Amino acid sequence: MNAHAGTPKSVPYYAETGNECALFNAAHKNGLPLLLKGPTGCGKTRFVEHMAAQSGRRLYTVACHDDLTAADLIGRYLLRGGQTEWVDGPLTRAVREGAICYLDEVVEARKDVAVVLHPLTDNRRTLMIDRTGEELQAPPGFMLIASYNPGYQNVLKRMKPSTRQRFLAITFGFPDPDTEIKVVSEESGLEPGRVAPLVRLGGHIRNLSGMDLEEGVSTRLLIYAATLMAGGMGVEKALEAAVIEPLTDDADIQTALRDLVATVYG
Repeated sequence: MNAHAGTPKSVPYYAETGNECALFNAAHKNGLPLLLKGPTGCGKTRFVEHMAAQSGRRLYTVACHDDLTAADLIGRYLLRGGQTEWVDGPLTRAVREGAICYLDEVVEARKDVAVVLHPLTDNRRTLMIDRTGEELQAPPGFMLIASYNPGYQNVLKRMKPSTRQRFLAITFGFPDPDTEIKVVSEESGLEPGRVAPLVRLGGHIRNLSGMDLEEGVSTRLLIYAATLMAGGMGVEKALEAAVIEPLTDDADIQTALRDLVATVYG
């Protein structure tokens, strides 16, 4: 399991694109769970980090995967110093502390995870720890947030309606060009004038048809490219390392992307 907790010190930069901040605050105030939907690298995780820091809440982030079980979230008995002791998982710690628990790509987790989440995402707001016999009542500050990428869903990994309908939901997309220029420039330190063609390139790649790309280039990758450029790397090398190579292994598609780079940058 990949999980980490953070106590916010400063508020990470985030550029709002709709009413997502107001909806987060309303969900937090009313103890309602929140589901974030959108493509990889469009800002879902940064949004959660920003809002957690802004609200002053401790954030537990769990990167979900195929082997993630309910026990990984709740906790387990471990042998320490010749004695067996119970160790809380990140979800249990978040409930006890009244913190925020963020399950990134929740559909990747095993099916028993949904069973654990159901009592936390309705009016009960409880977490049952079968191994210890405890039933925890989530305090007002606790909030459960989950995210997933609809573009990667398949029959075997699809969020059931019985789970989806327990959450408020926000659909995230890539920001408009002006906002994306601001985000990439702020995150990378590259001046907006040099970021503009990079964002224009990103838009062209996302609008390509007939190419076997699972997804268009993410804002995250554009930030990587801009960071390399801000550090003195040439445009072609930066885009090769941060955009073309990460997007595809197909030589023909890579050639087409290089041609697109040449068109945008002249």
